[in-house]
Amino acid sequence: MVARFSLLLLLVTAMPLNAQGTGTSPELANRQLSDPAQEKAATDLMHSLRCIQCQGQSIADSDAPMAATMRAEVRQQIAGGASTDSVRQWMIGRYGEWVSFEPDVKGVGLLLWFAPLLLLVVAFFLARGLFRRGK
Repeated sequence: MVARFSLLLLLVTAMPLNAQGTGTSPELANRQLSDPAQEKAATDLMHSLRCIQCQGQSIADSDAPMAATMRAEVRQQIAGGASTDSVRQWMIGRYGEWVSFEPDVKGVGLLLWFAPLLLLVVAFFLARGLFRRGK
C-alpha cells in the first residue's frame, strides 16, 4: 500500500517536470490582448493556474520562462475564441491536475478537497482513544 502510494506520489510530482511548452509566440506572454473582455478572461485564468517551474506562484505572477510560455498559450487560445474552461482543461491535460490552484472535485481533486476533513476525523478518534486510556 505504501509502495503504491509512493509510486503514485512520484508520478504526480514528476508530471510537471516532463511538461514542455508549445510553439506559442513569446511576445504574447507579456502583451495584453486588444479585446478587454478577452484579456480579463485570460488574466483571471492565469491567476488560477500554477507555474510548474516556480510551483508556488500563479503563471500571472511568475517571471519564469515556463510561466511566460504558459501565459502566451492562454492568451493565444483565448484570442482564438476558446473558452476559459476549455483552456483550463487543455492545461490540466498537458501539465496534470497539479497545475490548477482550483482542483476539480473528482478523482485526485476529491482527495484534495476532503483530506483535511478526513484528517480531522482521524485526529478526533485518536485523541478520544488517548483520553479514554488515561482515565
